[in-house]
Amino acid sequence: MTLEVDIEATFSADGADAFHVAADFSVRDGETVVILGPSGSGKTLLLETVAGFHDHEGTVDNDGLVLSDRPPEGRDFAFVFQDYALFPHMTVSENVGFGTRYEWTDDGWVTSLTDRFRSALGRFGSVISRPRSTVSKLWRRLRGGTGPAPEPPGLRLLADLGVADLSERYPPTLSGGEAQRVSLARALAVDPAVLLLDEPLSSLDVPTRQSLRDDLQDVLAGVTSVYVTHDRTTARALADRIVVMNDGDVVQTGTPEDVFERPVSPLVARFTGSNCVPLAALSDRADRLLDGDRDATHLTVRPEDVKLDANDPDLTGTVERVTREDATSRVTVAVDAVPEPVAVYSTDPPTPGTTVSLRFPRERVATCRA
Repeated sequence: MTLEVDIEATFSADGADAFHVAADFSVRDGETVVILGPSGSGKTLLLETVAGFHDHEGTVDNDGLVLSDRPPEGRDFAFVFQDYALFPHMTVSENVGFGTRYEWTDDGWVTSLTDRFRSALGRFGSVISRPRSTVSKLWRRLRGGTGPAPEPPGLRLLADLGVADLSERYPPTLSGGEAQRVSLARALAVDPAVLLLDEPLSSLDVPTRQSLRDDLQDVLAGVTSVYVTHDRTTARALADRIVVMNDGDVVQTGTPEDVFERPVSPLVARFTGSNCVPLAALSDRADRLLDGDRDATHLTVRPEDVKLDANDPDLTGTVERVTREDATSRVTVAVDAVPEPVAVYSTDPPTPGTTVSLRFPRERVATCRA
């Protein structure tokens, strides 16, 4: 199964210029594609358009079935919202099971019929007090079974996500991490063909975000999904492939290694955290680093690959700032003729104001064009 997206859409609002989104990408069966880009690049609009929330030109095709003219509920997608979008008047278990009422499965059919019993016989509530039990027994007989009904998939998902003990709680009593786990379980409970996730970690504190990101690596394994984020760490952790967006357009598509190690433009390099150095600033040192790409305008290299105070340097500069980052420090170095400071990581950083030398390992550099 492959999800094929080739769409264009224009969005307008009072007092704002029209915004155009155009994207062409595919998602293979069981693959997680991350849409990565800065705020305002059109990531969420693209995801919502794929989901069917907005009119568009072009096609959304899932395994040969054209979905472009179908409403959201007819596309067999599930959507995880950034702000959880849980029903506050329902318990956690009711939220997770909500979508399954509309599925033509054993559990969904029984639940749907139960709702019809309650609606039709509500005025006789004292006569039939537990219609769900009655319907479940009937359904087991029709299937030829006499044992207990299978455990609802929602409860298994809550257990897998570590929040089974919250099943009878209500959303207003949940923390952000708990609510997002419930939202994820609700989306997965309907067994969608494609799972769409709109920055589900962005509003969480750092420890909770790290914990849920680890859980998502397991949960999304084998699930065909499209995940929107502006966070580089999340993109690298979850993506099989990355689609980079800017100003409504796709500017690069590739594996995490492609995008982070070999950005195609200075814009992608800077957004993904690479140093981007004009070749003119390297003077005759550029010949040592170039790999036959004479049309390139910039050299890119990851901060973790830059050698500090190495012999035979490519550049020299002055330390502007040292920022502690967990077990290492990020050192930013101002270099003449380089517009942005060059970043390098060090466990033994020099003090600001120190003159330092920088060397770029030839096997770790890439080139790009402005």
